[in-house]
Amino acid sequence: MLSTESYQWSFRKRDYKEEQKSFAVSLKATSDHPLQRTIVNNVTLGNMREKNMKSSATGKSKNVETDPLSDLLFDPLSALLQKDASLLNNQKFKDEDKKKFGNEDGYIDGSFEPWQAKRTSILSKYTTSEKISITSSFLSDGEVEKLAVKQSLLPTEKVKSRLEQLNDLDEGSIKETLNLSQTEYVTRIDELNKGLLSAWSSEQRVKALKIAIQCAKMLGDTDVILFYPSKFVLITDILDNFGCLVFDRIREKSVVYTAGSNTPKTLSNNFTPEEVPVSAKETCQNWFYKVASIRELIPRLYVEMAILKCYSFLTASEYAQALSRLAHQIRGIADPLVAVYARAYLCRVGVLVAPTVKNHLKPCWSDFLNTYKQLTLPHMKDKVQNIDMPTYMDLFLPALNWILQCVVYKASEVSLTEILNECKSCKSSLLLHSVLSAFQPKYIANRALEFIKYIKECEDNGYSKHLLYKLLGIILCSEKPLEEEKIVLLNEVWKVVMKIKEPAKYISCAEVWIEYPLKYLSAQEVNILLGNIIKNMMPDHSFENHYTELLSILSKVVFTIEDFNMVITMNNFFPFLDMFQKDSVKVEASKIVMNGFIKSNSVLSDPAKINSLMLICKTMHNSVSELSLDDDKRIIGNLISSFVLTVTYERDFEKQLEFYVDARASFSNMDTVLIVLIQCVNRLAVQTQQVVKGNHTQKTAAFIRACMAYCFITIPSLMDIFARLKLYLLVGQTALSNQAVGQADGLLRAAIHLLAEVPKTIVVETKNVSAELYIVEYINHLLSVILFVPDHPDHSVLYLVRGLMNVLEEIIWDDSSDAKCKLYLNAICILSAAAQESYIFKVEKVESNDKLYGAGSKFVEEVNKIINVLIIEILKKINEAGEKNKKLQYFICAASLNRIVAHGDLSSISMCKFAQNLWLLAIKNTNVDQNFMKRLRKTIEFRALRDFSGFPELLQLITDIR
Repeated sequence: MLSTESYQWSFRKRDYKEEQKSFAVSLKATSDHPLQRTIVNNVTLGNMREKNMKSSATGKSKNVETDPLSDLLFDPLSALLQKDASLLNNQKFKDEDKKKFGNEDGYIDGSFEPWQAKRTSILSKYTTSEKISITSSFLSDGEVEKLAVKQSLLPTEKVKSRLEQLNDLDEGSIKETLNLSQTEYVTRIDELNKGLLSAWSSEQRVKALKIAIQCAKMLGDTDVILFYPSKFVLITDILDNFGCLVFDRIREKSVVYTAGSNTPKTLSNNFTPEEVPVSAKETCQNWFYKVASIRELIPRLYVEMAILKCYSFLTASEYAQALSRLAHQIRGIADPLVAVYARAYLCRVGVLVAPTVKNHLKPCWSDFLNTYKQLTLPHMKDKVQNIDMPTYMDLFLPALNWILQCVVYKASEVSLTEILNECKSCKSSLLLHSVLSAFQPKYIANRALEFIKYIKECEDNGYSKHLLYKLLGIILCSEKPLEEEKIVLLNEVWKVVMKIKEPAKYISCAEVWIEYPLKYLSAQEVNILLGNIIKNMMPDHSFENHYTELLSILSKVVFTIEDFNMVITMNNFFPFLDMFQKDSVKVEASKIVMNGFIKSNSVLSDPAKINSLMLICKTMHNSVSELSLDDDKRIIGNLISSFVLTVTYERDFEKQLEFYVDARASFSNMDTVLIVLIQCVNRLAVQTQQVVKGNHTQKTAAFIRACMAYCFITIPSLMDIFARLKLYLLVGQTALSNQAVGQADGLLRAAIHLLAEVPKTIVVETKNVSAELYIVEYINHLLSVILFVPDHPDHSVLYLVRGLMNVLEEIIWDDSSDAKCKLYLNAICILSAAAQESYIFKVEKVESNDKLYGAGSKFVEEVNKIINVLIIEILKKINEAGEKNKKLQYFICAASLNRIVAHGDLSSISMCKFAQNLWLLAIKNTNVDQNFMKRLRKTIEFRALRDFSGFPELLQLITDIR
């Protein structure tokens, strides 16, 4: 137990300059920089080995210090990285893509858009709300049970089962499920796929074939015509799986055993028909015979196309004949929509199995051209299921685009002329759309004016021309047109686009073509287009139905033009913004504008531009409420803060402060913005100090006080208590450095009073943690600032420290925490420094307490009184901890002893005895940190050797640490 009344603190009088000299370390010049890069001469690995061998032989082996990363030879990671990069650059296709496309020879490269890339867009675009029917014969419970038959059947039972399946197939036991929603239909298709896999795994090959046939039959049904492209995607996925199963099955049967070996020999990836055994070829032929026996044309064609790759087991020359034969057989399909998708599947399979074979491609394209005329006949409108012709024509696009892509792949620009000549007689916008989609953009860009002519000549016989202008715009924005045609192209297109009466068609074109002048022309053309958009979208408030397209246009304008000043000086820009009248859309538009402004790194000084962007920021600010998401608040706060930081009036500081005053009034509900404003005003005060070089005039002193008043008024409006504490301290330091002692005093007093309101816990990463660590860190910083603040004439000596100690008593501390004692000890250090005749640091032109009191006896007496009160509290805590928490007792003892060594006057008998008792108590504690105590003893020994007063005596009193 330590008596709480036996010890009186005595601070050591210090001469900081002499101490600095005594502790100074002698300097020594160095010839090289310790961080200089080591230079290693490049040597070959052989030479290094030779040298090492010679040195070993002579007994003079020497360690050669080399940088393993300085040369690629000695850096295996860099070598590996370079090797991988080289492989990636040389490899046009990934291995899995080659396997998928049957493209080992590299004929198909990255310029060919695979079917998988189109699949998702088709499924998302072609949907329906109508009810769909599905025809199947195996989804009933009984059929599902049949699919569970395993390989354990006897051979005779297997034969019987196969015969039953064939009978079922011949009898055509078909069941139809009606009135399915699109989601239910997709689910049933998925069940078909699972049923196919289940039948195959249970070795019911005929059952699997039956499922494939029934799936293919569905492709002849166009009852729900709007869903047909998506149906095609779903069904052909099943057929693809079926084809893979058959191919893998035959390949498994191609395993042979060589004479004298039990190891099976499988076919290589690039096998030839000669390598395939006779039994596997018979199996393959059997599958083609089964398919040929299918009576109906559509399932027979689709199933054969699905297993077309199996021809590779029979002969190497069959692909060309088979693809050509199937292309001619498709002519027997009467429905033009069904026929064009069958041709698309044939082209798709052809790319997979024989990418270099093309004799079937041109016939597929020509056959469609021959049947295209019937699509435009008057009686066709009655054939279409109550949908308009543009919608009907749009159903052909996925298949037609795929066919034409296959036809013109790796074709020259001459092919473009040939295809265009074939399409001329039709004057079809649908065909021209496919041509634009299929050919390389550079071919289109080089002949852009010619294509505009073709578009004008097209008959709008079902497929709207505006889609052609839109597609041409997309192509030209990705591929630069001829220099001399840039402005001509825009004029020719916009003459037509601006006359489009339907707002939806007009804005879809404008959304694309606004990017053209942004890339190739000037802001003047962009301004003209914006004006035309306003003119066309304002009547009947058409813009209200097309906010998505308008936001896209706005985003392109603000993010493409690098100089944001050009954007806001366009006379049609803000009228364009006025079209965003719906509150949520207006906020979204404001975010886009501000993001574009921030990205441009512009600086604002023009009042008109500042006011314009201030209004935009107000729109965002006013949209925030208590119900707003935290992410929305954060995003909007950051955008407004970034705007505030870009406004500058150069040396006109008063005008700058006026702007900050206006901004505070406009954005008063957002902590993020208010914090930035306070820091900006604080920075303004620092800039003023730098301009006058610390010599304030009456005018600049008044300006500093105005800045401090702004901060003092604004800080209490913040919701975050920790932000308030930090800003009070920061601004208080600025006020002190600018000789505004009264304002500094008020700010620090506010900070001290606010400490009592700090919650016990704070949320850090969604977890509640104790606030003690934050409080300790903050108060330590606050104490270091208080040291230089002179006492107020109307208050008692060191009243700020007294007030802070009173607040520490009000805070509820954890009983097992040493935080309060740490703060008391740090306060003792500050008070010991405050009693010195001269402080270690000074604030220029501010007379601190060392000048006011000059370490007078009364002042020192008051300091000691405060310190002794703190000593009593610390001793009480040590005694309490000794009974409950030995670990805490050691920490307090060690910390107290450390402070005595640093700041105490050990020539005082009381202080020396106090230090001795603390030492004994600490080293006897079971939780003693011996390394720390050894370091502390060395410090005492070091000072004793330098004849520091009282240290030799203390060294004799304390015991050694073993």
